[in-house]
Amino acid sequence: MSPAFRQFTTLVSIFDASYYIGFMAIGVTFVIITGGIDLSIGTVLVCSSLIAGSLAVNSGFPIWLCLIIGILIGMFFGLCNGLMVSIMGLPPFIASLGTMMISKGLGSIFTKAQSVTWPQAASADGWYRKIFKMTIGSGQDSLIIPTGFILLVVLAIVMSIILTKTKPGRYILSLGSNKEATRLSGVNVVKWETLAYVISGTFAGIAGVAYAATYSVMLPGGGAGFELDAIAGVVIGGTSMSGGYGTIAGTLIGVFIMSVLKTGLPLIGLQPHYQQFITGFVLIAAVFADVINRRKKNKR
Repeated sequence: MSPAFRQFTTLVSIFDASYYIGFMAIGVTFVIITGGIDLSIGTVLVCSSLIAGSLAVNSGFPIWLCLIIGILIGMFFGLCNGLMVSIMGLPPFIASLGTMMISKGLGSIFTKAQSVTWPQAASADGWYRKIFKMTIGSGQDSLIIPTGFILLVVLAIVMSIILTKTKPGRYILSLGSNKEATRLSGVNVVKWETLAYVISGTFAGIAGVAYAATYSVMLPGGGAGFELDAIAGVVIGGTSMSGGYGTIAGTLIGVFIMSVLKTGLPLIGLQPHYQQFITGFVLIAAVFADVINRRKKNKR
């Protein structure tokens, strides 16, 4: 409906809006497949970006080290979630809600409630931005190559292979199908359930790097709501909220559906509240389709 939508710059905008959501969604897919949930990934994204960015800008840490630190912060929060769920027996909703609050506060405490601006692309330390977006040429003739999309697809392929072709992936899938039967089969359910949350946290850290490379300015206390976009993308992509089934390919499709809606709907004049309405309708329809499919399988 909109000529502006059919442009290369719009495609780049869709990719920009999907990098960090895509990385979060890939990670949280593993958690949802186990029948759990991780509400902390959005605030963990911002927390890791704030701390890593502050170390780079205010403490003079090398950028490459800060990127690693950001990912490790996400991994740490994922490990905490996994241990609370698998060993302490806390409900995933409560455990991840607690770490969501902790990570949200920790980022503000570390930066003393000040915003953090990562190095710009033109600076000597701005090389990390080229990982996600490379610009060829200058001025009006410049061409933006969304190299982050390539990285997103590569990691999605790797995690898809891990989920479907390796022992950890098969055990994580079996946890969602029947956790007690998996335990009685001699599988260490604590180990593999914890691993699912570690993967989710790690990809939240990677998403923090992608977000910093795209938007550069990190605001303390942000990130709440990012996890809802990621979870919605996972569910729209066909992963069952009851656990036991899901694909990384489906998750990517769901994420890009969300990104297309966010980028495309304003181009036909729809305001944000209409965007939320339509996105919510798509989410409910996806979950309802999953419920219907499960009912049919149970009948068979």
